[in-house]
Amino acid sequence: MAKYREVEKDDLYRIRHSLAHVLAQAVLELYPEAKLGIGPPIDTGFYYDFDLGVDAEGRPRTFTPEDLEKIEKRMRQIIAEKHPFVYREVSPEEARALFKDQPYKLELIEGLEKGEVDEWGNEAEERPVISTYRHDGFEDLCRGPHVEHTGQIPPDAFKLLSVAGAYWRGDESRPMLQRIYGTAWRTRKELKEYLRQLEEARKRDHRKLGRELELFTFDEEVGPGLPLWLPRGAILVEELEKLAKEQEDRRGYLRVRTPHVTKEDLFIRSGHLPYYAESMFPPMEMEGVRYYVKPMNCPFHHKIFASKTRSYRDLPLRLAEYGTCYRYEKSGELFGLMRVRSLQMNDAHIYCSEEQFEEEFLAVVDLYKFYFELFGIDRYVMRLSTHHPRKLGKKYVDNPRLWQKTEEMVRRALEHGGVEFVEVPDEAAFYGPKIDVQIWSAIGREFTLATNQVDFAVPERFHLKFINRQGQEETPLCIHRAPLSTHERLIGFLIEHYAGNFPVWLAPEQVRVIPITDAHQEYAVRVHRRLVDAGVRVQVDLGPERMNYKIRQAQLMKVPYMLVVGDREQANHTVALRKRDGSRQNDMSLEAFVALVTQRIATRSAEL
Repeated sequence: MAKYREVEKDDLYRIRHSLAHVLAQAVLELYPEAKLGIGPPIDTGFYYDFDLGVDAEGRPRTFTPEDLEKIEKRMRQIIAEKHPFVYREVSPEEARALFKDQPYKLELIEGLEKGEVDEWGNEAEERPVISTYRHDGFEDLCRGPHVEHTGQIPPDAFKLLSVAGAYWRGDESRPMLQRIYGTAWRTRKELKEYLRQLEEARKRDHRKLGRELELFTFDEEVGPGLPLWLPRGAILVEELEKLAKEQEDRRGYLRVRTPHVTKEDLFIRSGHLPYYAESMFPPMEMEGVRYYVKPMNCPFHHKIFASKTRSYRDLPLRLAEYGTCYRYEKSGELFGLMRVRSLQMNDAHIYCSEEQFEEEFLAVVDLYKFYFELFGIDRYVMRLSTHHPRKLGKKYVDNPRLWQKTEEMVRRALEHGGVEFVEVPDEAAFYGPKIDVQIWSAIGREFTLATNQVDFAVPERFHLKFINRQGQEETPLCIHRAPLSTHERLIGFLIEHYAGNFPVWLAPEQVRVIPITDAHQEYAVRVHRRLVDAGVRVQVDLGPERMNYKIRQAQLMKVPYMLVVGDREQANHTVALRKRDGSRQNDMSLEAFVALVTQRIATRSAEL
């Protein structure tokens, strides 16, 4: 869950922010030994981190569901008392005296005093003022804003949802705190709608459906974050690869392949090591040489570009690869298929001149839109992520002229292409501006899908050149793009988006043939063989169970089409069609069904 951005400090932000303080007050009153972490508003509510110490057996004390009920009850009492929120600025000495018994706050105060962090421990964009907000007897480090008094918080429009572990400052070497999540809205009706969506999201959870539909699994002996694709899940991967390769072939991409490991020197030269070392698996040393498993494909593609002399006639050069990459995501951040350590990249790099940039950049955006329409994604936003001038040489390549130039190039391309976008500072790649693509599933859940990045720095580091029309050497721009993200993240999204009811072309099993009795098995096998010959993914259920049980099993696996065959179908060379949505069609000729299913597959139709 993302923290609110500065521009979003509306009335709902104030309500959520104020509730975080009310939550902290209630916890301190009920559990005086608690130590306070941070408590920001987030995009659906708020949270606060607490350290409850250890129990009698030396284990970390955790909140229980009964604790949340007590805390929520006390919060409503505080709200009803209409305590004003009072702002004041304090000196570092006053702050340390105020929070003398709160070690996490003292650490934040030290960072505030040095101008390094804000009151939530995030990197400060400007030297912050040390300030607090007080209501009733509770005071917290805070710059606001809040509602005027607790009575302005709707008491029937918030709810405490859950407790999760969270490392202090996101660092696995620091203490594990207890994070209480809450949600808050303007009205009880909005709260009820959100809770309904939350329940629907639980039903659609890709981890739950992934198990039930036998798509993927994880195994501790293999390692966390390393998915094992089961046969049905492998079909999803292969269908998406097939789709992407078809589209890229039509758009002039060339397929390349690169190794999974490389010498350390490659990532030193590319500049990735200083910025990405924490996200990379540790190096292996062989014969005095250090090797890394690759976290990205870019440097390899740069080497392919540099493998021969290039002319302006060769550009744009579009190199695409489906290489597997490896990133050491922190254990606490791993989440099903959404955050993994082994990822199959839908990756490509486009090398072009400045004159070609806008056309190439918009062609990538058009490819995104094609995929959105295909998957029924009707809500999305393009986020232009730019650099922060104060972080040049630290987080970003130190070249203010090229930052300004390339950011304006991207901005102009989006405007000329009529592409709606929002601009977000301080989230660019280290080598250039990028477009981050946010999408929403069928139930309104937000996902970060993929990225479209402009690289003005790394081609120069690899001395990439092409001979321009004037016969002079020129450094190309490089566009990094992955419109289908990683297969892991995309499949996780699609499982939840479709609730496992994949369109026919993508469904791991497209048809199941079900004989009514053993006497119909021979005809069922013939139907099965005909569909296999037509290129359909089909199974025939020859088990001893009754027909209704077999139909129910096919429904549980969300098979789009079930073909029931008995005496009548066998005599007339027909099938009784049952669709996943419950509709039926009896006495359908086998050839008519073959035509239907192959048409749905060939056109990648969303219809059943």
